[in-house]
Amino acid sequence: MFGPRLSVTRSMCSDKVIAALIDIRDNIALAQTFVAEIDLPAFQQSRMRVYASARALEIISEASRRLPQELQGRHPHLPWRAIRDTGNFYRHQYDNVLESYVWTTIHDDLPTLLVAVEAELRALGELP
Repeated sequence: MFGPRLSVTRSMCSDKVIAALIDIRDNIALAQTFVAEIDLPAFQQSRMRVYASARALEIISEASRRLPQELQGRHPHLPWRAIRDTGNFYRHQYDNVLESYVWTTIHDDLPTLLVAVEAELRALGELP
């Protein structure tokens, strides 16, 4: 599905990497919860949802920096550089963040990232 299946064991992967994967997974879930059951106009009107969603994306970005190149290489279809850089944009250009961009990122980009993160966690025995 994501290229050659590599045997990954927990001993090959540090606790820091596992924690980063879990942080990414959990913040994807949070971001998806923040946009669940509402439409874009309602999201745009909710400062709390927009702020919380942007914060979740910042955490995902920061956690992605802790993932080794080897892991990223198993998922070349993901834009790792863009994932890392997004956090800087949210932190430094906070006044230019468009709600529609946050919304689109959560709906269009995070599901693919979640599949990859869960595959890594499963390979490490962290998921059934």
